[in-house]
Amino acid sequence: MAGIQTDKTQYYCGIDIGASTAKLVVINSDNQIVAKTLGRSGIDYAKTAEQMLNDLTVTESLERSQIVKSFSTGYGRDNVPWADGKMTEIACHGKGAYFHFQKRMTVIDIGAQDSKVIHLDETGKQENFKMNRKCAAGTGAFIEEIAYRLALDISELNALAEASTKDVSLGSFCTVFAATEVLAKIRAGVDVTDIVRGAFNSVVKRIVEMDRVDGMLVMTGGVVANNPFLAKLIGQAFGTESHIVPYAQYNGAYGAALFAAEQARKLHS
Repeated sequence: MAGIQTDKTQYYCGIDIGASTAKLVVINSDNQIVAKTLGRSGIDYAKTAEQMLNDLTVTESLERSQIVKSFSTGYGRDNVPWADGKMTEIACHGKGAYFHFQKRMTVIDIGAQDSKVIHLDETGKQENFKMNRKCAAGTGAFIEEIAYRLALDISELNALAEASTKDVSLGSFCTVFAATEVLAKIRAGVDVTDIVRGAFNSVVKRIVEMDRVDGMLVMTGGVVANNPFLAKLIGQAFGTESHIVPYAQYNGAYGAALFAAEQARKLHS
């Protein structure tokens, strides 16, 4: 990251308050991320947003007056008192992803509670999108539940899945039934690496059935940020290479910051 400067440089802020995790980024006039932070969203989104911005300004020796425009997004985007505007998660994830690749693309965001497939044309304009059904399957919540059932830290899953030598599949998409199936496989002596690979395969199958991929496949969100092997499997399932955006877990917040900067420039042009 470029780092916060001690002069009176102007900055732009984006905050993405998701169902479980809140992400905040500050960018400079070159659209570079100069500071970022994340934490639990909690139950008081307004308090979380205020605390995150306050903590970031203190640790980075940044004056809040230097942040000339701020946008919010995510599940709690309506609960950020200091935000100057707000945008949907679909718009922000598309905005953030397009900035890095500047091509026709399909953006797949796997979040904690939902997954999205977003189609952008060559100019970055949104053509259409789809979201998963109201079910944890194919989301971070599904992965977290599998980790819990295997008594593993979620950070261990990527390496375990990558080490698997068998293409195991879980028959159920439902998180509750899949968790029961995991226990049955443990009793049957199935290797833990193959069980984790099976869980990843279940996520892949749910993503693939959501929609097609048109153009470059770009992936965002905390799930693929922490599990790049999952992104690779999704690319293979679609028959193409998958590309993970930089700072993938912060992509929604980054897109919000880009919208904030864009509006600020229009107002001063």
